[in-house]
Amino acid sequence: MNTLFDKIWDAHVVQKVEDGPTQLYIDRLYCHEVTSPQAFAGLRARGIKCFRPEKIFCMPDHNTPTHDQDKPIEDPVSKTQVDTLARNAEDFGLEHFGMMDKKNGIIHVVGPERGLTLPGMTIVCGDSHTSTHGAMGAVAFGIGTSEVEMVMASQCILQTRPKTMRITVDGKLGKGVTAKDVALYMMSKMTTSGATGYFVEYAGEAVCSLSMEGRLTLCNLSIEMGARGGMVAPDETTFEYIKGREYAPKGEEWDKALAYWKTLKSDADAVFDKEVRFDAADIEPMITYGTNPGMGMGITQHIPATEGMGEAAKTSFMKSMDYMGFRPGEPLLGKKIDYVFLGACTNGRIEDFRAFASIVKGRKKAADVVAWLVPGSWMVDAQIREEGLDKVLEEAGFAIRQPGCSACLAMNDDKVPAGKYAVSTSNRNFEGRQGPGARTLLASPLVAAAAAVTGVITDPRELLNEE
Repeated sequence: MNTLFDKIWDAHVVQKVEDGPTQLYIDRLYCHEVTSPQAFAGLRARGIKCFRPEKIFCMPDHNTPTHDQDKPIEDPVSKTQVDTLARNAEDFGLEHFGMMDKKNGIIHVVGPERGLTLPGMTIVCGDSHTSTHGAMGAVAFGIGTSEVEMVMASQCILQTRPKTMRITVDGKLGKGVTAKDVALYMMSKMTTSGATGYFVEYAGEAVCSLSMEGRLTLCNLSIEMGARGGMVAPDETTFEYIKGREYAPKGEEWDKALAYWKTLKSDADAVFDKEVRFDAADIEPMITYGTNPGMGMGITQHIPATEGMGEAAKTSFMKSMDYMGFRPGEPLLGKKIDYVFLGACTNGRIEDFRAFASIVKGRKKAADVVAWLVPGSWMVDAQIREEGLDKVLEEAGFAIRQPGCSACLAMNDDKVPAGKYAVSTSNRNFEGRQGPGARTLLASPLVAAAAAVTGVITDPRELLNEE
């Protein structure tokens, strides 16, 4: 009667505090430059070292510029944070993939692609989108800075056990519909608080048919529904993806690991605290129109009208519309856009660049669109060039930037100017998220590519049909 979550969680319980939290063993701690300095300072103040340094991996990603990474960082705050992480990693004897290191990139992209993230693990990082790693069949969640220090010091964490939810997506996804669209559709139906307090397992034909990259995208966005984390049971797709990767088990260790991983699935009679079902046939390419990821709709639909809303909901809705410069009831198709961003821990993987290139091939970037195409890691950058996608993109008028979080958040040079519209493959469209006054429309790489070559919001299926 155990769920996949139960099996992994229970295998990592060190002890339970009566009427309190659970002490949970952590297999992997990822550290980036923004949420780790205070944790390292805490260890120094107490005169202690990291308990199991070989379980901790560090890399800068939020503050790294996406150009001229071989030169000193110009922004003093960013430079200080990146330099501090490098020094802390050296002082505490931790593995560190610094800027220009071929293993560097966004931490939630690098972990899976290097084989550091494996099925059955417990994984934490001082970053909410740690939920990404659950796609590999792991229990992965974001933690606060004081908890980062706790894990460094003890390789354990105190946590209250979350409830479990299974979201099943039945049927096959339609043409032009990606994992990003599935996630945005779920949020449009469940809202950004619909999974609060739950750890979500994604299941069903549509989920099982997703590539590893697609599953990573889906689990990445779990946090935007309020979930503690998201996960997909490991299967042949997972095992094939992991095999041969740098930090993955080899030889006899691989055989032993694989035998265990194959047990990691919810029992047929497993009981979840909540069950939700969706039909893949109801999902079309999605786009957001408001200022939270739950304010999304099918690309051919109209922004909802305010009829039937309570006063408080209507006030909040209209505040969002004012910020975005939209009106209730209007369509978004044909709306002029200014920026396109392909990247982030949501959509910065090789599959995302393949999708983008499939639309722009043989076409040209719209003259008045600024496009930032940012690989999630140097490994993705290498794959882009090996597959010749760089040539396709360059011929269409696009340039590939260097890896980093880039325009996902206004914490580096890649900021969208106030009042400008950005079709973004990232994960959040809050006010000011991509720059003060920036207007963000979340979408898939296919929708982003269609906007990049037309200069307006366009249904990517129209361009796919032209091929």
